[in-house]
Amino acid sequence: MPITIKVSDFKFRYPRDIARREEPKFSGLPDPAPFNRHDLYEILPMMEAVMNELGSDDGRELNMIEDFLNDMPGFITTRGEVYGYLLGSARECLRS
Repeated sequence: MPITIKVSDFKFRYPRDIARREEPKFSGLPDPAPFNRHDLYEILPMMEAVMNELGSDDGRELNMIEDFLNDMPGFITTRGEVYGYLLGSARECLRS
């Protein structure tokens, strides 16, 4: 069953880009579209995709992935790159 994340599940608050709310968001790979790391409407589907791939609904893991997002290097710009970075970082951390 797909994991659904609510805004209240996040430990950080994110701004909302209301003007672009209805534009298509991340729905899977490949996705070369730019990722707006300062838009809640971009972050929600990205986090859901990563958590679904991990098969986790653990809030601590979600918060860990939020930390990765907020510390992510600026050269990671597309949705596909962001997804790969967050998923890879989470897997690496969970393996330890």
